[in-house]
Amino acid sequence: MKQMSRVQSMLFLVGGILMVLGAGCFAFMYAREVACWIYLVGALLFAWMQVSEIYEGNNPTIKRLKRIMTLADILFVFSGLLMVDTAFQFLRDTFTNYTTYIEVVYNKWVLLLLVAAILEMYTMHRISSCLKKEENSTSAQ
Repeated sequence: MKQMSRVQSMLFLVGGILMVLGAGCFAFMYAREVACWIYLVGALLFAWMQVSEIYEGNNPTIKRLKRIMTLADILFVFSGLLMVDTAFQFLRDTFTNYTTYIEVVYNKWVLLLLVAAILEMYTMHRISSCLKKEENSTSAQ
């Protein structure tokens, strides 16, 4: 994996912190109108830095895991968009009645966040172990 620069590492860290703050404040109903935007900005920074981190090797497993990680990043951003919709109900008028809106969209950001977090944890640990194996095999030769 190509190492992130100092600025990229800081943006990655800030994005992660903003995601945690935004999701926590939103879940505990503290300043929801602001917290959703904080989470969305954090998710965009986090996703941008992860997508810009490029794997230059030939290992198909790591390439596959990197694609799964990109999917998790997309889900993080979509969860932020749904969080904004939960706070402001932008999509409310696109549904014929309020019950359908509640069933389909409202508070579904939690589900996307959960799936993205599980995918992210899985890929981070697998990529780390695959890179260690790759490093050990090249140093042994």
